[in-house]
Amino acid sequence: MAFWLGNSGHYKPLMLGFGGISVLLTMILAYRLDIIDREGAPYVRLPQLLKYYPWLAVEVVKSNWIVIRACLRADLDITPTLAKVKTTCKSDLAKVTFANSITMTPGTVTVEIEGDKLLVHGLYENNTEPEGFIEMDTRCAAACDPKEMR
Repeated sequence: MAFWLGNSGHYKPLMLGFGGISVLLTMILAYRLDIIDREGAPYVRLPQLLKYYPWLAVEVVKSNWIVIRACLRADLDITPTLAKVKTTCKSDLAKVTFANSITMTPGTVTVEIEGDKLLVHGLYENNTEPEGFIEMDTRCAAACDPKEMR
C-alpha cells in the first residue's frame, strides 16, 4: 500500500479512504478464507532470512572456486555422486529453501525431495557427504521454520 501511495501521487482524502477500505476488506476476506499463514506470508521471518542469505552468499562464492578450479584443470578429476541428505526442516517452505540453497551452491544439485530426505547430486564425492550439509540445514531451519515447529 505504501509503495502504491508513494508512486501514485494520489493524496486526496477520497482516494486514501477508498484505498484504506479496500485494504481492510482484503484483510478481512483473507482472514475469513483462512488463506493467511506463515508460509504464504513469510514476512515475520525477514530478520532470520536476512542473517541466512549473506551466509549462503559466502558459501556460494566458496563453492564457485572449487568448480572454477575443476574447470580450469587439464585433467577432469571430478567424482560425481548422489547422496541422500536428511533434513531437520519441518515446513515445506524450509525444505524448498534448503533444497534451493543446495542447488544454488555450484557443484551440487537437489534432484528430489521426499519427506525429510533430499537426493543431492554433487561433482565431488567428498563435498557431497551428508555431514557437509548439517550447518546449512540448521541455518535454513532456523530461518524458515516457525519456532513451534523446531
